[in-house]
Amino acid sequence: MHLNLRNMKLINSIFLLLVFQLSFSQEKIKIDGISSVVGDFIILDSDVDKVLIDMESQGISTRGVSKCQLLGKLMEDKLYAHHAIQDSLELSDNEIYENVDRQLEYFTEQLGGIEKVLEFYKKKDEITFRDELFEINKTQRLSEMMQETIVEKVEITPEEVRQFFQSIPLIDLPVFGTELEIAQIVIEPKVSEEENQRIIDQLKLFREDILEGGMSFASKALLYSQDPGSRSKGGRYTLNRKKPRMAKEFRDVAFSLREDEISEPFKTDFGWHILAVDKIRGQEIDVRHILLIPKISDDELKSAKEKVDKLRERISNNEITFSDAALRFSDEKQTRLNGGVIINPSTNDTRFELTKMDPLLYSQVKDLEDNEMSMPLLDNSDNSVSKYKILKISNRFDEHKANFSQDYVKIKELALTEKQLKTIKKWMEEKIEETFVNVNSDSTYCNFAYNWTKD
Repeated sequence: MHLNLRNMKLINSIFLLLVFQLSFSQEKIKIDGISSVVGDFIILDSDVDKVLIDMESQGISTRGVSKCQLLGKLMEDKLYAHHAIQDSLELSDNEIYENVDRQLEYFTEQLGGIEKVLEFYKKKDEITFRDELFEINKTQRLSEMMQETIVEKVEITPEEVRQFFQSIPLIDLPVFGTELEIAQIVIEPKVSEEENQRIIDQLKLFREDILEGGMSFASKALLYSQDPGSRSKGGRYTLNRKKPRMAKEFRDVAFSLREDEISEPFKTDFGWHILAVDKIRGQEIDVRHILLIPKISDDELKSAKEKVDKLRERISNNEITFSDAALRFSDEKQTRLNGGVIINPSTNDTRFELTKMDPLLYSQVKDLEDNEMSMPLLDNSDNSVSKYKILKISNRFDEHKANFSQDYVKIKELALTEKQLKTIKKWMEEKIEETFVNVNSDSTYCNFAYNWTKD
C-alpha cells in the first residue's frame, strides 16, 4: 500500500528538523521549557521555534503557520516513533548509518570539508555529530515505519471506489492533465558466450574472496559494482515482499537466501549479479549485490541496429502491427506481452502525465504525433546493457475532469488515500488516549487537530 501524500509530506517535513536541531543543539539556552511529552519523547519549546526558523531558511512560506500547528505535527511524529518502539518494529542500524553517511557527504560537498561542517553546526567533533544525526534519523525512520504499518493492510473495494466518486460534488471533481500511453519495442545486442563467461568467472572470484578470503561484500561492491543506485552504499538495498521492486529474478534470488548467504551469479536485464542477504526482518530484507554489465562489441551493436531498422520498416509498410512486433521480437519481458505498452512506475498505470513524465522519456516522445513511431534510439540510460528501441504514442488523453470509467485507477488511489487517512486518524485518537501525553499549560489554548490535552 502507499501512504497518502499528505502524511508522506508530514513524514518528510519532520526530516527538516535535521538542519535546525543540529545547528542549535550544542548551544541551547540554559533554561529551555518543555512544550510537551509524548510517551518517552520530550519536545522542547526551542524545538518548535527551530522548525519555524528552518522553514524560513529554506524559503518555505510560514504565512498562516502557527506554533500550535508545528507543535501538533511534532507530537504526531513522536507518537508514531514511540509506538514503533513499543510494537518492536525492527529497524536496521546499518540503514540509519548509511543515511548518516550520505547526509555527511552532502553537507561536506555543500560546505567544502568536514571541518567547515562541524564549525557551521557548532559540533566539537565528527563522532558527536554522527551520533546526533543517527538519533534524528532513527526517530524519523521509526515514524515512517509506524505509519506504513498502520495503513499496510488497508484495502479498497470497487464498491467503495464507486461510493467515493459519487460523493464528490460535480464542481469539485479533480482535473487530470494531458496523459500519454507509450509503447516500445526493445532490441538488445546479443552478448557473446565468451563475454558472459568472463563476467560469471569474475563474480565467482568475488564470491570466493568474500567467503574464503574474508573480504567485505560492501567493499567489493563499492569498488566493482556497476549499479550507480547502490554502489556508494556498498551494494545495499532493502526489499519488501509486499512492495515489489527490482527485477523479478533479483527478488526471487533475494527471498530464497538465508542471512549471510551469498548467491551464485545470476542474470537480469541489467546484467549479472551476486547477492547476499544481510538481515531478514519479517517482510523486509536487507541485501547487498554486485552488478557487472557485459561489454558489447561494435559488431553486436551494429547487428542490433540493423534488426531494429528492418523491424521499423516492416511496421511502417503495414507488414506487421507494432503490437505484434513487440510480442514477437521485443527483448523487454515487462512490456512485450502487452503490445509494448510501458507501465508508469510511479502509478502502476499505463498513462504518463506530461507534466510529471520522466525528463528523458519526455524528450524522446514530445515531438511524436499520435500513432507515430520514433526513429531507433540507442538507450543506455538505466546503466544496463546498451539497447535500441523504438517508441510510439499509442493513446492520448487530453486534460479533462475525472471520469469514473476512464480514470478508475486514479480515482481508486484517491479513495484509498482517503481511507488511509481515516485509518490513521482513528489510530491517532486511540493511541493518544492510551499514551502518556503532557502538554505544557502555555500551549493548552492551541486548537490541535487531535485531542492532545485529553479534555
